[in-house]
Amino acid sequence: MASTQLPGGTFTLADDLTITRLGYGAMQLAGPHVFGPPADRGAAVAVLREVVELGITHIDTSDYYGPHVTNQLIRQALYPYPNDLRIVTKVGARRDAEGGWPTALAPEELRQAVHENLENLGVDALDVVNLRVGGFDAPTPGSIAAPFTVLADMQQEGLIKHLGVSTVAPAQITEARSIAPIVCVQNFYNIAHRVDDALIDSLAAQGIAYVPYFPLGGFTPLQSDALASVASRLEATPMAVALAWLLQRSPNILLIPGTSSVAHLRDNVAGAGLTLPEDAVADLNAIAN
Repeated sequence: MASTQLPGGTFTLADDLTITRLGYGAMQLAGPHVFGPPADRGAAVAVLREVVELGITHIDTSDYYGPHVTNQLIRQALYPYPNDLRIVTKVGARRDAEGGWPTALAPEELRQAVHENLENLGVDALDVVNLRVGGFDAPTPGSIAAPFTVLADMQQEGLIKHLGVSTVAPAQITEARSIAPIVCVQNFYNIAHRVDDALIDSLAAQGIAYVPYFPLGGFTPLQSDALASVASRLEATPMAVALAWLLQRSPNILLIPGTSSVAHLRDNVAGAGLTLPEDAVADLNAIAN
């Protein structure tokens, strides 16, 4: 499948950075709870190769997935990388021995994280690095100038091509942009959790991508019932409807659904191509109200 056939088409983040709006999130390729190796390394490699075969040119990852596991899998499966493939990673956290996710925002921690991403992906410069500064699903108030400046300095050193931010509030985005340009914002957002509606529209007007993520699937059982009702009416899966709704929500939204299954990956690609009629959109919008 050519990338032009993928649902949503492409989005240009910068002059040298055009990617498919439908991307792939590599987090689920690691072991249980995103810790340790996958049970079937061959299956994980097959998924990544199918990502490229489908025409997807946007892979989202982090070296703290595993840790190190997903980036090493990406390198094993895809190196040398296709010319149009862009790998987006993130720093700002680490994994502890119990599998927790403590923050890692000190200058030496950020520098180490960038170098570990470079090493495990096997590249001289990272396409995009997101600074993850908030909690699991919501921003943490306060200045992000110090850690973001570390990444901006590494960008000037040629180790990072473009910068983004993750789990941030609008004021933190403004602060980051006063230090260096950003090409994307990655925050918690879905049909039911719509705090960032105004932010998405503002970023779209400025040509900045918005990349939603969905912790724990993103929906409570009640919200899933409402979504499932629309899906049933359209003879589609709830995930297909949720992905299609996001693509139709705003042209600057980029998707990074993850899976460790080739079949599920294909289902996500096909499902995201669903065209939602106006009455379905209205019903879905009502979930957040």
